[in-house]
Amino acid sequence: MSDIRHSLLRRDALSAAKEVLYHLDIYFSSQLQNTAVPVVDKGTIELVEEFIFHVPKDRNVQPKRMNSLQELQLLEIMCSYFQEQSKDAVRQIIFSALFSPQGNKADDNRMAMLGKLVSMAVAVCRVPILECAASWLQRSHAIYCVRLAKVLVDDYCSLVPGSVQTLQQIFSASPRFCCQFITAVTALYDLSSEDLIPPFDLLEMVVTWIFDDPRLTLITFLNTPISANLPLGCLDLTPLLGLVRWCVKSPLAYKRNIKPSLSNGHMGKLPREMPDSEGGDRDSKPLYSKLHLSVLQVLMMLQAHLTEKNLFGRLGLLLFENVAQLVEELARLVSELNPLNATKETELSLDRLAQALQVAMAAGALLCAREDLRSLCSRLPHNNLLQLVMSGPVQQPPHSPYQPGFYPHIHTPPLGYPPRPASAAHSTLPTHTAHPAHNTHSPHPTQTFLPGMNFPYRPIR
Repeated sequence: MSDIRHSLLRRDALSAAKEVLYHLDIYFSSQLQNTAVPVVDKGTIELVEEFIFHVPKDRNVQPKRMNSLQELQLLEIMCSYFQEQSKDAVRQIIFSALFSPQGNKADDNRMAMLGKLVSMAVAVCRVPILECAASWLQRSHAIYCVRLAKVLVDDYCSLVPGSVQTLQQIFSASPRFCCQFITAVTALYDLSSEDLIPPFDLLEMVVTWIFDDPRLTLITFLNTPISANLPLGCLDLTPLLGLVRWCVKSPLAYKRNIKPSLSNGHMGKLPREMPDSEGGDRDSKPLYSKLHLSVLQVLMMLQAHLTEKNLFGRLGLLLFENVAQLVEELARLVSELNPLNATKETELSLDRLAQALQVAMAAGALLCAREDLRSLCSRLPHNNLLQLVMSGPVQQPPHSPYQPGFYPHIHTPPLGYPPRPASAAHSTLPTHTAHPAHNTHSPHPTQTFLPGMNFPYRPIR
C-alpha cells in the first residue's frame, strides 16, 4: 500500500481518485476469486479517505482537493464504473469500501459524496448504483440513512419545482431502493415538529408508490434472511411502523401547526394540509386516508408471508416497544392540543390507531398480550373502536401452533356477552340419554336499540 500511496501523491486530485477506484477494482476482483467474503483492510480504507475524500493521513501533508468540475467528472466516472461492472459482488464490495461510515472525520466528506452520487444516479437512472445504495441503506446506521434521504428530498422535492417526477420514475427501475428510501424518509419525518412533516410532493409520491403496489413495502423483508444479524441501529425491515405513525399522528400534527388568529385580524400561517394560496389543491387529508387504507392492506398480506416463512406468531415486524413509543407520542399530542378543541382530529387518530393495531395483531405483525395493550393505551382518551380492540380478541386454543399468550387472530364476541375462555383439551364424553321433551316457551320480545343511545361496548376489566 505504501508504494501505491507514494505514486498517488505525485498525481493531481482527479487522477489520484481515478487510480484509487481502479486499484479497488483489481484488489477486490482478485479477492472474490479466492474467498467468498472479501476483507476491506485498513490500508484500503486509508487510501480511499486520503485520495477520494481528501482527509490526509499525515497532518503535515496539505490535502489535495478537487474543484467543482473535477468533482463532477469523478461522479461521472463512478457512475460509468458501477454501470459497466458486470459482477454485482464486486460492485457491492467497492460501494461498501467507498461509503461505509467509519466513525471518523472522513464521514462528512464520505456522506456528501454519497449524496451527490445517488442523486446523480436518480437523475440518469443508474440502476446498479441504486441497488448498491439500497444495500447500503439496509446495513448502515439509521443516522446516516436519514441524512442520505434528506439530500434526495431536498434535491427532488424542495429545490426545483416538478423535479419529484424524476424521483418518482425510479419506482419501476429499482423497487428495492424505493422500499429502503420510504423506510428512511418515514424515520426522518416523524411529525414531531412542523419541520418534520413530510413535504407534500414527497407524501404524494410515497402514497402513489404504495397504492399502486402495496408489496413494495415488503421487498426488503421478503428478500432478507431473517437469521442474518443486522447491525444495531439500522433501519427496520419494513417501513410499516413509520407509515402507521404518519397515518395516526397526521390529523393532530397538522392541527397543531394551525396558527391561531392574531389580535390585529390577520391570519397566521396555514397548515400544510390546507389548500395553498397559489390556487393549487394541496390538501393532504385524502392522501393520508389513502395511505392508511394501503397500510392496512399490506398488514393483511403479511399473514400469508409470515406463514410461508414459518414465522407466524414468532416474528413481529411491528415491535411492541416501537408501538409503545408511538402511543406515547400520540398521548403527548392529544394533551398538547386539548385547549384547541381537537375532538374531531383526536377521534380520527384513535380510530386509525385502533384499526392498525387490530389488523396488525390479526396478521401476526404485532405480538403482545392483551394486558400489555390495555396498560399501554390507558393514557389515551376514550375511543369506542380502540376499546373494542383492547377487549375483543380471545386467546388461541391450546391445540393452536402459536405461542400461548398471543392472539394473532381477532374474534370479537357478540356485544353483551363476556369473552369465551380458551377451551382445554378433553377426552371423549360418554354418551348420555336424551332429555324428555319439554313445553315450548313463549317467544321473547325482540330487543331493539333506542334512538340516541350510545353504541354498547365491553368495558376493560
